[in-house]
This record gives sequence, structure tokens and C-alpha cells, in this order.
Amino acid sequence: MKKTFKLNVENKHPDRQIESIKHEIRKYIKREKNKPRPEGVDFWNFNCKFAKNDEEPKTIEFVDITKNIDEASNEKCETLYMEILSVAGIREPKPELNKDEQEDN
Repeated sequence: MKKTFKLNVENKHPDRQIESIKHEIRKYIKREKNKPRPEGVDFWNFNCKFAKNDEEPKTIEFVDITKNIDEASNEKCETLYMEILSVAGIREPKPELNKDEQEDN
């Protein structure tokens, strides 16, 4: 998903517009997570970029999406750009504990 959202839309309260943007993003993420994973892939990971108005998009963490949208709303920005791309994620095995470390726990 690469999309520019308008925050000020005629006949729509800004708070409702923000909620509709968040809803559209959540819907996209849910749809991507439900897609079948290729063999050897454990989960879908997301690469995210965000920009306010005409700034250069910056890479952000997945968990910071709504925080950045709220910041743009509070700063009364006209538009915001959101880029979310799903990538294959593979879990790394947990390191095993030695017998000495297990006895300490």
C-alpha cells in the first residue's frame, strides 16, 4: 500500500477522517496477514514509511503507525503519505541455555 491521504475533506469532521484512515490501514494489514505464506516463512513482517505534507518519507516501526498519524493530525497537516509493504519474516530460534545457566534460574 502506497497512498497519500487527505486530512481535510469537505463535509467530514477531521476526527472521523482520521478514524477512516486508521480503519483503512488496519483493513489492509489484516488482509495482508491472511494471505498464504510461502514455504519456509513463519509470518508476514511490514516495512513502513511515513511522511507529512510534502516531506521525504522516513522509515518507521510498524507499531508507530497510529502514533505518527495522530501526530500529523495534531499538527494540522493537510496530507500524509503512508507506505506499508509486506515482507516474509522468519523467526530466529531462541538460544539454548547451558546447564549452569538453567540451575541459576
